[in-house]
Amino acid sequence: MEFNRFDNSTLDKLEFDEIRSAIASHCHCELGKKLARSMTPSVRTKIVRHWLDQVRGLSAIEEALGLPPLGGVHDVREYVRAAAFPAPLDPSALTKLADTLAATHAVCAWLDRAVAKASALKSFQDQVCNLSSIAHTIREAIDGRGKVLDHASSKLASLRATIESARTRIRLTFDRILRQSHVTRILQYAGATFHNDRMVLPLKAEYRGRIKGIIHRSSDTGATLFVEPAESVELNNTIVRLRDEEAKEIDQILRRLTKHIQVNSKTIMMTLRALASLDLLAAKCRYAKQRNCICPAIDEHSMLDLHEARHPVLLELFHKEAKGGAELRQVVPIDIRLGDDFDILIVTGPNTGGKTVVLKTVGLMVLMTQCGIPIPAGEGSQMPVFRDVFIDIGDEQSLQQSLSTFSSHLATLLDVMRRSGPRTLVLIDELGAGTDPDEGAAIGRTIVAELLDLSAKAVISTHLSALKAVAFTTERVDNASVEFDPESLRPTFHLRIGEPGNSQALIIAKRLGMPARLVQRAKTYLDDSTRVLNKAIAGTLKSRRDAEKARKDAREAAMQSQQERDRWAQEAQALRASKLAFDKWTKWVNELRPGDTVFVKPLRKDAKIVRMILNKQKALVLSGTMQLELPLRDIDPPSEDA
Repeated sequence: MEFNRFDNSTLDKLEFDEIRSAIASHCHCELGKKLARSMTPSVRTKIVRHWLDQVRGLSAIEEALGLPPLGGVHDVREYVRAAAFPAPLDPSALTKLADTLAATHAVCAWLDRAVAKASALKSFQDQVCNLSSIAHTIREAIDGRGKVLDHASSKLASLRATIESARTRIRLTFDRILRQSHVTRILQYAGATFHNDRMVLPLKAEYRGRIKGIIHRSSDTGATLFVEPAESVELNNTIVRLRDEEAKEIDQILRRLTKHIQVNSKTIMMTLRALASLDLLAAKCRYAKQRNCICPAIDEHSMLDLHEARHPVLLELFHKEAKGGAELRQVVPIDIRLGDDFDILIVTGPNTGGKTVVLKTVGLMVLMTQCGIPIPAGEGSQMPVFRDVFIDIGDEQSLQQSLSTFSSHLATLLDVMRRSGPRTLVLIDELGAGTDPDEGAAIGRTIVAELLDLSAKAVISTHLSALKAVAFTTERVDNASVEFDPESLRPTFHLRIGEPGNSQALIIAKRLGMPARLVQRAKTYLDDSTRVLNKAIAGTLKSRRDAEKARKDAREAAMQSQQERDRWAQEAQALRASKLAFDKWTKWVNELRPGDTVFVKPLRKDAKIVRMILNKQKALVLSGTMQLELPLRDIDPPSEDA
């Protein structure tokens, strides 16, 4: 994947590693898992669209063909790289290489069928090479346990046969020695053992010299001497020499096989990269199916329009909880848009976490889309491709610079504005917090105005009432609020576009037991501008709700209309295909002559035409010794031509 132009801090703040891990868990092999854990968003529309087209294509053919058969595939890239060095690969490395290279045969066969149905997968067919012939070469020399086989070379077979013959002669020699009672009496135990591949006898130390031969060593206690009898020395020498020759021949075999890998290393590495991408693609499809995700349309005009979008990290968290035995919690979906009737959305309401969820949902949808990952949203959702996403969220106080929380946020925002422009998305949590409300609001309005001038898209949360007024006086800016349940004192997480929220401080105070007279007195302390703004909001609330409902109804009607058009188009295509098939069948029937072969559907086998009875739409056929008169509809072209 191409270089990530997004700030790493953006990916960290949005907890994108959780999504990477979720995709990695659906990968079949380590190649795909490593690629999933390093996914970075592309900023090129063509690439993003291609990735999503691949997901759509694979999902469409999954039921018919299944997902790519990646059994036996391992991450063997380190072995391929090691093949370039003088030392040969060891048998276990070559065995793993053989397993992986053999698996390419099934993948190539699958791709041949898949590309015929999903052209978006063509790039995989171009990059995955059938390397099973190399695997066959390795397996001809090394078995599945990593043992070099006798027939790996004629010389090795001859050496091993000679070694086995010498070992047999040594065993016979020792058997003869051990049958002598005067020998067994002076041994620690009546049996032979080995010292550096040489057969020896365990002589009691007090009988030193009683067996002629070579003393190789003594036991740790000194009570036993390990003696090689004189009559076996030459045979043992022969075996040692043959073992050395065997090791050299095995080394030559391994070098030959390693050279085979080295010569084909570029092709192998290209194939491994493609297998990793194919595994990642399959993992995206599995994830999409499990989490009910869709591939959004990519909008050319920087318009973001999400329907029923669910926070993907919360989805993973809730499913992990459910695996631990907890009841599965549901993520509340939101509808949100940018770039159509407004470019900046100001989300207000109580400081209870709902606003931050909105920001992170939007940010994660962007990252996932631009990594080619299906998003947990409803059909009809569309996304632009941003060149940058900037986020200011949470407490970023810098201890090194001894900055206050406000100063830290402001420094971040100034840097964001320096780098923002068209095709950038800015996510700001609690704009204007951490300082005097009036001054914070003034700075907030300035930042909103600057982002508009820069043609950036932004979702901004705040608890400052003064910032709600910006949407009433500024084009391309609108309000939104996260619903709040005054009974539970918690957000419902439903997002209402066009409706600014209130801090709900007085409602919360009342619910927590503040006397009504104190609540009423608190209301009198609200400044005039706040009361006027709240009155204006209340006055426009019904019309905005009606407008948003009309927009939603129109969108749903458009989607239904499109679905109907798609259905009719599919039916029309099927009808055309059926007519073509019927015309072809009719032409074939009219050309049938006695003796021609046909497939008889009721018999499920071929038969010969005896006579055509076209005026009755029938045919007389011969099957074995039996003649049958059949309707023409019961015959088809012969099975070998079907």
